[in-house]
Amino acid sequence: MSTVIHHRGIKIVTLANDERIVDHCRKGDIAIVREEAGWWTYFVGADGKTDGYDAPFDSYDKALWTAKAAAEFSAE
Repeated sequence: MSTVIHHRGIKIVTLANDERIVDHCRKGDIAIVREEAGWWTYFVGADGKTDGYDAPFDSYDKALWTAKAAAEFSAE
């Protein structure tokens, strides 16, 4: 089950293993997804397209802090 927090007006969604970004996120949201290589942070754009960093984070906390920092930047 996904969890949602709001930071500076940006929705940050952490998805469970079987959930898809397109089902839970809209333009402007940030998705955090656990995959084999680690925790990925994706920025959701128009039509559900995503963009992210070129490498995963090794912990959920690092992915979440990065998402919060991006939300801070977006809110300015």
